[in-house]
Amino acid sequence: MSLVDISDLNVTFRDQDVGRHILRGITVAIGEGETFGLLGPSGCGKSTLLRVIAGLNRDWHGSMALLGAPVAPRRRFTGALRRQVQMVFQDPYASLHPRHRIGRALREPLVVNGLDNPDKRVAEALAEVGFGPDVAARYPHQLSGGQRQRIAIARALLLRPKLLLLDEPTSALDMSVQAEILNLLVTLKARFGMTFVLVSHDPDVIGHMCDRAARMAEGRIAATFDRPALAAGAAAAR
Repeated sequence: MSLVDISDLNVTFRDQDVGRHILRGITVAIGEGETFGLLGPSGCGKSTLLRVIAGLNRDWHGSMALLGAPVAPRRRFTGALRRQVQMVFQDPYASLHPRHRIGRALREPLVVNGLDNPDKRVAEALAEVGFGPDVAARYPHQLSGGQRQRIAIARALLLRPKLLLLDEPTSALDMSVQAEILNLLVTLKARFGMTFVLVSHDPDVIGHMCDRAARMAEGRIAATFDRPALAAGAAAAR
């Protein structure tokens, strides 16, 4: 079953009454349980595609189905779709409110979605990413970049999504912390049976994490790679 099924998807931004194509004719299917990578240079459209899948960019044309249901452009995600598609952003500090304690940041999606026992769920989410319950009382600035990204991952997992979108989740972190976050994601994916879509400019990250990948250039999918091709590329790089 394809959790993500996109056909001829286009995004055009208006700039001083001139249309600028950001995505051009994107067609891709991502199977349940896969980790699918989007690779390419800055400005190639990979983050824009991720934001379309997340429902954050709703101004698109084409055809898209998520979790087996069609999605219409210019409409907000609601209900189960809103809960089951979650995203982890590149900057772990900007994605957390600087004046809200970690516990509040984690409780809010639970309260909004009417889930019971929020404090217990927050403690469980913190434990899943290697924290004790005391971290709930801290502010984001009291945590390192890697710790903040683990909090962002915990928040994304609170609603038990089927599809987790990862926009350069380690690029803002020190090299020593990147492997820790990637290994954590692998462990959590296996535990909860999620599907990942991972954006990265780093071929090594894509080669380590992904079952398949697409290389994007100028808003198009320029090439696709299966697992043997990704493994061969990583071996060649060594």
